[in-house]
Amino acid sequence: MNICVFCSAADLDERYVTPAREFAELLGKGGHTLVWGGSEAGLMKVMADGVQEHGGRLVGVSVEFLRDKARQNADEMLITKDLAERKAQLLARADAIVIMVGGTGTLDEATEILELKKHGLHTKPVVLLNAAGFYDGLKRQLQRMEQEAFLPIPLTDLVFFAEDGVGALAYLEEQAGVQP
Repeated sequence: MNICVFCSAADLDERYVTPAREFAELLGKGGHTLVWGGSEAGLMKVMADGVQEHGGRLVGVSVEFLRDKARQNADEMLITKDLAERKAQLLARADAIVIMVGGTGTLDEATEILELKKHGLHTKPVVLLNAAGFYDGLKRQLQRMEQEAFLPIPLTDLVFFAEDGVGALAYLEEQAGVQP
């Protein structure tokens, strides 16, 4: 599968790095392709290193103003003119989306992907990888949105919350019909 991962380009605490490293290893060993923001920093680098070290492919989609931070040895690297085009290319090249810990950029990507799915503009599985409880607050907010009728589809149709990479990948492979 081509699995798009949205995550931080910041250097983070080990409680976030370790789950990223473990998930990257699972993707690589599973023969999956990481579709990601193309950065050579932070969790983006951790993910790319792990996937590549364990036999997976890398498809990066960077943006012009971050060109100098793009990974040089990706299997493919596309440079887009702006963030909107970047998000569109990431979605277009992915079979599934995993949202890992990140800041406002990751949150922007997550909400756009969920909004597009809510309106039926894509049907790809979306997973929030809730490392160290990072997305507990967002999960509660989305549950409230569902309870108070802000979501036209069930939350379970919109996003799957995984506590670890094993759960995330198992869900994605199940959605894709991959036999264990």
